[in-house]
Amino acid sequence: MVKKSQKIRLAILKSLHNYGKPAGASYIQKQLLAQGIEIQPRTVRFHLLEMDQEGLTHFVSRRLGRTITSRGIDELEHADIHEKVGFVASKIDALSYRMDFDIEEGRGHIIANVATVSDSFLTRALDDMRPVYTRKLGMGTRLAVAREGETLAGVLVPPGQVGIGTICSVTVNGIFLSNGIPLVSRFGALLEIKDGRPVRFLELIDYTGTTMDPMEVFIQARMTRVRECARSGRGVVGGSFREFPSAAIDDVIRLKRKMDQFGLSGILAIGNPNQPLLDIPVAEGRTGMVIVAGLNPIAALHEVGARIVIRSLSGLEKFERFQSYQVARERLVGHRQTSGQWQIE
Repeated sequence: MVKKSQKIRLAILKSLHNYGKPAGASYIQKQLLAQGIEIQPRTVRFHLLEMDQEGLTHFVSRRLGRTITSRGIDELEHADIHEKVGFVASKIDALSYRMDFDIEEGRGHIIANVATVSDSFLTRALDDMRPVYTRKLGMGTRLAVAREGETLAGVLVPPGQVGIGTICSVTVNGIFLSNGIPLVSRFGALLEIKDGRPVRFLELIDYTGTTMDPMEVFIQARMTRVRECARSGRGVVGGSFREFPSAAIDDVIRLKRKMDQFGLSGILAIGNPNQPLLDIPVAEGRTGMVIVAGLNPIAALHEVGARIVIRSLSGLEKFERFQSYQVARERLVGHRQTSGQWQIE
């Protein structure tokens, strides 16, 4: 119970810190729900009152809400490492469970990654991401764009910035789970591609033992070669390894086809029951699966030196908000030509 309470407190502090201005309990509750944390506004208020007394938050007014204090920021930066271990794995499970996407209707919420970049860089960003999507190195073919002041998957876009949302590969977990197939996320990985096909894993990070999304680690360490892979079909991209019950293999193939129809393709390889896939062994009665990383289009921007803030697994967002990357680019150009500003509807 103490651990759960501490995680909620840290999530509240993080929401206030990311927002950058006073916020009330209702706003904070929505941010936590988007992260897969079930909580009521009155519980948020209870924690805020406690943190007021501890000097972690500051009450501004009933209308505006609270801000995080310097002491609260320090609490975030020095949070007990034991509270963080396994955070990624638990967040994957929570968001997968909360997804309500209907694969038959193409409606509902999916899981998104969000990156924020300068407004002036948006046109270049969409151009740089286009070959990544064309080569099918992103999670499907869709993305979302948000203006400053708007919220995308729980992320408030700062002034002078735009938010670019990509579909997170954990969306696959949610789709399969809602169809009765549990996926086990084992590794985030760097994947070598040759002639457009995955050939081997170069690096693996176990999801259960990391406090950061492995793909964020690889991107920040400049270990990807997504742009080169998009150009030539050879390079190093982000991916992941998952397992599912072998008894479900026919349903897995059926769901993959459905996902492809809605621009949610991302499954690169499905193994044979009880057999290793790309040299990764699986348990008896299990089958391996390789999925491309939803952050690969963002990795391509990082590779050209773009100043970008990445928030992987940022939260849930309506599927309808995502559109084909080609449509996003065309609408951006059209609006800027006619109005001198951008807007994607």
